[in-house]
Amino acid sequence: MLDAPPVADDLSPVGILDRTRQLLPLVDSLKAEGERERRAPAALIDAIKQAGLFRLLQPRRYGGAECHPATFFAVQAALSAGDMSVGWLQGVMGMVAFHLALLPPEAQDDVWRDDPMALLASSYMPAGKATRVPGGFRLSGRWGFSSGADHADWFMLGAMAVLEGEGPEHVIFLVPRADVRIHDTWDTIGLRGTGSHDVSVEDGFVPAHRRHGVQERFLIGGPGRAVNLAPLYHIPLPQMLFRAISTPALGGLRGMLDTFIEHSRRRAGPSGGGPLADPVAQLACGETAAELDEMTRTLEGNFDRMLDHARQGRDAPIPDRMLYRVHATSVVERCDRLARRLFKAAGASALSVANPLGRVCADIQAARQHAANQYEIYGRTLGAHLFQLDVKDTLL
Repeated sequence: MLDAPPVADDLSPVGILDRTRQLLPLVDSLKAEGERERRAPAALIDAIKQAGLFRLLQPRRYGGAECHPATFFAVQAALSAGDMSVGWLQGVMGMVAFHLALLPPEAQDDVWRDDPMALLASSYMPAGKATRVPGGFRLSGRWGFSSGADHADWFMLGAMAVLEGEGPEHVIFLVPRADVRIHDTWDTIGLRGTGSHDVSVEDGFVPAHRRHGVQERFLIGGPGRAVNLAPLYHIPLPQMLFRAISTPALGGLRGMLDTFIEHSRRRAGPSGGGPLADPVAQLACGETAAELDEMTRTLEGNFDRMLDHARQGRDAPIPDRMLYRVHATSVVERCDRLARRLFKAAGASALSVANPLGRVCADIQAARQHAANQYEIYGRTLGAHLFQLDVKDTLL
């Protein structure tokens, strides 16, 4: 491995969040372009790269920050307050760097040895088919919802494969951009700037070291942990993935609340009337602020507990992981309910395209549609466990 430049001189949470705040004017200025073009502008992606915000979970041996998950998600929320599509991309693509750190060192070198700032996109759905051949696998398939595909250098793609002579297993394969075709399919009512297009691979060869089994992921395993020793990499990957999909709604709702308050002040004028004096609007703002604080503190506390287990060389207990997942997956449902209350309280002026409140509502609703945010499924699983029923669940 070549020596990698540090992501930045200051890897402290304060330094990381300062760099994030410095990007917010650029995020705001390019928001309309991302919406129109259905992808994040290249200049914005480059600025996020240069600030090191895609590398917060990357191993330090490649110049990454190996930061606390709470810092990573605080960055994602801050970017999402400016534009949920941007926060979504930073979080989802930054999360795949965490996943790569669990793969064999050879796979990590394939991506980061020559370019420590390489970007990764993903689609974990088992939409591909992999056939074992000498030295690896032949992979074919078409996957949906690969956020940031236009900007990615490598992809993590899910497929069913026969590994050790048993039945097919869900496996994630690491594939270079050269083997991937991007299909322009993303045209949506929300999260338009994520560019979450379909991608496909036709009979691509994947060396054996570029794979990671979903069962291995559930067991908090992976050969990469032999070289990446930080407690961070002992956190269950699904817990990180669920939060990367739900945290943009926290940031989007925070930005919406700030916008609502400022919009209400402008409408009130010197007399102080309008929404400022409306007890319904006051209650909507107060409850939104309180629930945002609660959900954020829950996120931080859950990862503190998981890191405590990791530092002691223990896995987080399965019942705890079930609970954490429900915490994560219920976030967008709660944010959607609160966002709709703010939108209603804003009155008819919120219908204007120039008013960002409607756009945030659409972005939160788009996030709610993601399979990982269907909290009802995960709530039922936790409930079945509480009833002491036999629950087989590896998405923890």
